[in-house]
Amino acid sequence: MPKLVLIRHGESLWNLENRFTGWIDVPLTQKGEEEAKRAGELIRGISIDVAYTSALKRAARTLDIIMATTPLSVPIISDKALNERDYGDLSGLNKDAMREKYGPEQVQIWRRSYDVRPPGGEALKDTAARTLPFYERAILGDLTQGKNVLVVAHGNSNRSMVMSLEKMTPDEILALELPTGVPRVYDLEADGTVRSVTVLK
Repeated sequence: MPKLVLIRHGESLWNLENRFTGWIDVPLTQKGEEEAKRAGELIRGISIDVAYTSALKRAARTLDIIMATTPLSVPIISDKALNERDYGDLSGLNKDAMREKYGPEQVQIWRRSYDVRPPGGEALKDTAARTLPFYERAILGDLTQGKNVLVVAHGNSNRSMVMSLEKMTPDEILALELPTGVPRVYDLEADGTVRSVTVLK
């Protein structure tokens, strides 16, 4: 039965600085590179046939480190459909400063809600509208051929896939935290439905 491994990129510079990142192309921190190496060590026993990543360098760099650590030599498919949620006007701004300005509840809604957009940006619903068709067309296509697939992307693009795979409600996905560099491994049926999920730490 095929396996799907979802990994959020390692810590980025703006994760460290507590800033909204979205589509801004920021690098990994040293800790982020270490998290990527650790993720590679954790999945070393899983045979991977193909890897997917976003068009943003923090995800691509994480994948590069994972592949060097594992080591893997497989086709890599990069697509902006897997990019992070676009935070629009919040991009680059400090989350704590925004909490002081707008209140913690509003900032939490902008960060995690399913259908409320931050100013000029995307809601998780919008991210899912580009991520899930790509998943169904490309990633699921590989899985249903029996391939094991690694996806290294972002908190919200991965959350949209998790929501679909685990049949979560908008309220359930609101509470889900996907830590940086932590593999989430799905054992799937031949048709892509979930048999089990394991978080590797």
